[in-house]
Order: sequence, then C-alpha cells, then structure tokens
Amino acid sequence: MGSGSGEFRKRLERAAEVRSYRGAGISAEEEAALDALEAKEREKRRKVSDAARADYLVRDAMAQGKFDNLKYAGKPIPGLGESYDPDWWVKGLLQRENISGLGPPAILLRTEDAELDAKLDAQYTEQQVRDILQDFNRRVVDARRQLQGGPPVITKLRDVEEEVVRWRQRRASRAVEPPPAPEAPRSWWQKLWKGAG
Repeated sequence: MGSGSGEFRKRLERAAEVRSYRGAGISAEEEAALDALEAKEREKRRKVSDAARADYLVRDAMAQGKFDNLKYAGKPIPGLGESYDPDWWVKGLLQRENISGLGPPAILLRTEDAELDAKLDAQYTEQQVRDILQDFNRRVVDARRQLQGGPPVITKLRDVEEEVVRWRQRRASRAVEPPPAPEAPRSWWQKLWKGAG
C-alpha cells in the first residue's frame, strides 16, 4: 500500500478516536474543538476522489486476500461474448438443477413419444399399458386444442389396440431368449492350473 492509503487509514482512526470522546463528558470548549476537528476531517474526506477511495478499497481487499481462490481465476468466464438472451437466468437454472418436464406441450409430448415404448415395456399388465396410452392420447388432444402459442403439436395419437399387440410381441420376444447357461464349477486342480479367476 502506498503512503496515501496509510495516511487515509490514520485519518479514519483519528476520526473514530475523536468520536469516542463525545460520551466522556467533556466541556463546551472541548466539544467545539471536536466539532471543528470533525468538520476538518469531513472536508478532507470530501476532497478524496471516488477513484482514490475505490483504489484504496480494492488494495485493502487484495491485502486481506479477499480475491484469492476465486471461482473463475485464470479461466474464461462462461457465456461471455455470446449474444444477449433475455431468458439466460432461467436456462442456466434449468441446466444447473437438471430440471426437466418444463416447456411447451408440443416439445414435451415429442420427447415422451420417443420414450413411450420403453415406458410401456416396463409395465406388467395389459391394463397398465392401456391406461398409459389413453392418458398419452388425452394429453395430445388437449395440447392440440389449446391456442396458447408455441410450436405446433405434431405428435400423432397412438392406436391403443395396435400398441398393446406390439407390447405383447416385444414381451414374448424377451421371454424366448434363453438365460445364459451357468458355468460348470471347476475342480480345485483346474482352478490351480488355470488360475483362480
């Protein structure tokens, strides 16, 4: 720190000391002298430019180590140089928190349509498959009826009976696959000869 900041610190300490005398029960002359001294200090502070004050505060923070180990020290700042996006905060929150299920119905239904077969394959009964398909078709029809803007709903309705038949076929093909045959246990001398692995 330069000599200017040391002088500034001394003045601040002196002003704090002067203020502490107020409650000590001093005489009127001493009170007037303190008022004059405070006015003089205020005048000195007023003459200090904002740039000098900011410079002092930054140097003081550096001396205290407040700028050490910052998050992006020596790394590029993400998003710097990109065009302005008014929804930058919301998009960042969605990405940081890994939030899904928000967005226009058209996009959500397209995503759900792509994952629907896997969801159906995880069901155990035909009635569960029918319920899921009926709920999906109902939401597609509701999304087509709403006039709230956004991308158009191009997701097609699923034929419940046809999807149930496809579900049965996929289920039967999984059941036909034989489970892998267990290895025959090796005797002690085979384990010793070929390794314990």
